[in-house]
Amino acid sequence: MTRRHLDIILATGGAVFALLILGLGLVAFNQANYAKDYVKTELSAQKITFTPADKLDNETKSWKSGSSCLVENGGKLLETGAQAECYANYYIALHLDQAATKAGYPGATYATIGDVQTDLRNQIAAAKQANDPKAADLQKQLDSVTALRETQFKGESLRGMLLTSYGFSIFGERAALAAYILIGIAAVAAIVSVAGFIHAFMTPKDQRVFGGQFSPAPTR
Repeated sequence: MTRRHLDIILATGGAVFALLILGLGLVAFNQANYAKDYVKTELSAQKITFTPADKLDNETKSWKSGSSCLVENGGKLLETGAQAECYANYYIALHLDQAATKAGYPGATYATIGDVQTDLRNQIAAAKQANDPKAADLQKQLDSVTALRETQFKGESLRGMLLTSYGFSIFGERAALAAYILIGIAAVAAIVSVAGFIHAFMTPKDQRVFGGQFSPAPTR
């Protein structure tokens, strides 16, 4: 086989490889744009707006190290995955924590407060059977716990949906990164392929792969 033929074969293979990788890159880029647009459309439809920064109290601003995102997004419409994470983890989570503390159950969640609710119901039933006057006070506690649990259910449901949107946006970002990498690889492969074709046509037609000149077999 001549060197020119080998160069053309390798360069053609490189061109095909570049096209395949470019196709994958474009598909990944398309999916990244879809994820970004979908997240923005769905979140914007909720019409959630961050509280203006000047109306946030000091506790809200400094509750956790990431709470500063509430200041950065103050007054903005929630429409990106990063904003959804911020609102879920530093605004809703804070208010749920405050609600539990105010009700006398610091650190309680929708799941854990259910046990308290069940225990109070059992105490109320026992108090009523015994004609214990404490039943009225226990009922007030149960009403407070029930209201807290309803608040937690709504808050944690919204928080979960926002964090799901955030996770979906992360997949989109990863797809975009993969797209850029694939397109970069395709570009390098295309350059190498073009260089291969150039080298092929600059190489003498009769040059063998392992050096020397091609010479036909002698005739008798």
